[in-house]
Amino acid sequence: MGDEEVRRVVQAVEAVEQIEDREERVRAKSQVMAAQAERNKTWSQERDELIRELWDGGQGLSYRRIATRLGLKPSTVQSVFRGNGSGTTRPRKAEAQDE
Repeated sequence: MGDEEVRRVVQAVEAVEQIEDREERVRAKSQVMAAQAERNKTWSQERDELIRELWDGGQGLSYRRIATRLGLKPSTVQSVFRGNGSGTTRPRKAEAQDE
């Protein structure tokens, strides 16, 4: 069932990208980005909780198996345990050097 929902969301996003009127397209993209930004925090929290459950304090799956099972990069799984969040929320190299 999950794959079907993902397919429909991707099709809807592609439909937004096909809006001919530039202003209307940008307005629609902005609305989609704003709606998703609100979800990102809770979606990331749920993902991180599941990663920790699957790892089970080192008694469960390896980082690589978790990544494969959830369709993630191993570095995303690793960063959950480093407390940095995913690669998209980690400070950029230049910012990290300033700290």
